[in-house]
Amino acid sequence: MNLTSALTLLAGIGLFLYGMDLMGQGLKNAAGASLEKLLERLTNNRIKGAVLGTGVTCVIQSSAATCIMCLGFINAGVMTLTQAIPVAMGANLGSTITGQILRLGDIASQNIFLTMLKPSSFAPLLIAYGVIVLVFIKSRRKRINNVATVLLGLGILFVGMSTMENTISPLKDDPSFQKLFTTFSNPLVGILFGALVTAIIQSSSASVGILQALTSTGVITWRIAIPVIMGQNIGKCITVWLGSLNASKDSKRLTLIHFLFNIIGTILFSAVIYGFNAIFHFTFWDKVLNRGNVADFHSLFNLVTMIVLLPFTNQLAALSRKVIKDKKAINEKHRLDQLDDLLLKTPSVALESARKVTIQMGYAAKENFEIVSSFLTEYDPSKIDILEENERFLDQAESKVSDYLVRINNAMIGNSGNMETNEVLRAVSDFERIGDYDVNIYHMINFDRENNVAFSAQCMKEIEDMVEAIRSILSTTVEAYENRDRVIAARVEPLQEVISSLKELMQARHIERLKNNQCSVQAGISLIEFLNNSDRISGHCSNIAIHTIRSLDKSAYFDTHDYLHTVHNEGTEEYKALYHYYESKYYEPMASLPLDTEDDSLKPEAEIKVKADQHSSGKHGDKETDHKKKKKKNRS
Repeated sequence: MNLTSALTLLAGIGLFLYGMDLMGQGLKNAAGASLEKLLERLTNNRIKGAVLGTGVTCVIQSSAATCIMCLGFINAGVMTLTQAIPVAMGANLGSTITGQILRLGDIASQNIFLTMLKPSSFAPLLIAYGVIVLVFIKSRRKRINNVATVLLGLGILFVGMSTMENTISPLKDDPSFQKLFTTFSNPLVGILFGALVTAIIQSSSASVGILQALTSTGVITWRIAIPVIMGQNIGKCITVWLGSLNASKDSKRLTLIHFLFNIIGTILFSAVIYGFNAIFHFTFWDKVLNRGNVADFHSLFNLVTMIVLLPFTNQLAALSRKVIKDKKAINEKHRLDQLDDLLLKTPSVALESARKVTIQMGYAAKENFEIVSSFLTEYDPSKIDILEENERFLDQAESKVSDYLVRINNAMIGNSGNMETNEVLRAVSDFERIGDYDVNIYHMINFDRENNVAFSAQCMKEIEDMVEAIRSILSTTVEAYENRDRVIAARVEPLQEVISSLKELMQARHIERLKNNQCSVQAGISLIEFLNNSDRISGHCSNIAIHTIRSLDKSAYFDTHDYLHTVHNEGTEEYKALYHYYESKYYEPMASLPLDTEDDSLKPEAEIKVKADQHSSGKHGDKETDHKKKKKKNRS
């Protein structure tokens, strides 16, 4: 082989690998998050998990990507190790579909229809279609672009295959080339060679495709191909192993089981095949293979191995736990290890991992409000560590998730991907800000304890009513965001409007108490700070609910300001009913309580507001003083 031929061969391999990668990316983007959600939900028994793993891998053309999805689910705590094992086994079988597609190159017929099925016939058409759509038409529809990407990748893959075959075919008469491949008749050498090549290119489908191209030389026999194919299944474990380096213990265990699965399959097949050959002396042993034979054996190896080992899922899980032991329990509520860089190869899975962390942020912010609100009636120092741990998690998560979302956004194709990442990014910011307001309330409570500031009994009752309203809106918001439920999200805005009215009512009632000398000015300042922070928490809940509604809205022209104007000024019957329900639950009972008044003057109100602003920016460390501007900024 001269230099020109070597370079042509490398070009063919490059085109083949690029085409496979392009086709896989198009299939992943076309499938979106639907396949990953299917994996998450339908793994409650072994057979269903194996079938699902096979089907998903057939679609996305990558067993490594399917296994990495499982790693993400295990990290997120939504899939157990035992559930993930059958999926990984099925992924091995699904990866053989590429070889079955490539066998079309063996079609030889005078029939025009069968001739058109040959890659050399339809590959140029696929490339032409993909280029026209992606380069010249530039459709805004994501589905059309994804289909074009898949077809373009498939066309390039076949061109690469043809280039490799045309370059390699002349070598069939080269004695050196023939001698090289006779060394692979040694099973151990063949297995090591197959594993090494696959580990380098990180794709068993690609290495099998290269082996199929080599069949055109006429020197690849069953004796040579069988150990190489078994080695290829071992070599593909490298990609999944890389994905588990910074993952949880169970993720590492799944990687070990994936490796053991292929090792055990290789040992069993070697024992059976070489044992029977020693006894019966197979007549086909030294016969030349074609592409179809390679594809069939690759499929047979993975199918039989899966059938044999599937009943031993629990035993494999137990073995992996003995090899990889737990060291230290981690806080399942504060996990950032699921933001794995390797998941970026499957953006929809990476986005779901980021969303899982954002949901954890919601629960952390909600828990912190529960803690600080309980301090209003009973101060418990033992809860401070939890409060501070949650706040640290919220700050770290905002930084890491935001950075992760930027990289996801760069990996996704189309505006819809941008919209999805933006929705999560905004929710991350809102949940972190809710945590900040929780801390502001905690500082206020500490200040009041140190300075012996106390609320009147009636004021405390009103504060408890406001706390109940904030608990309700936080619970509704987190539930709506976690379940991506538009109906639940629609309950947030009317409650937020009632909370704003409740805040104004409490301020007015407290002014009257001040005039009647029933409460101190300092207590009034603390009350206003509590009300401001509570109102801002409800405002961020409103933001999150609107982000959720917008992401679920089918219209591409959803406008937040128009939505808010419509619900506040026109309002649907559902919105009005919800508003009246929350009003009757939180506002009307407080408004109906009698309050003695002696003077209609509102002079104390200005005094309280001035001191509250000074106090908020000083001793209590509030991070914002202009609520209306901040609220408007968040909603825009």
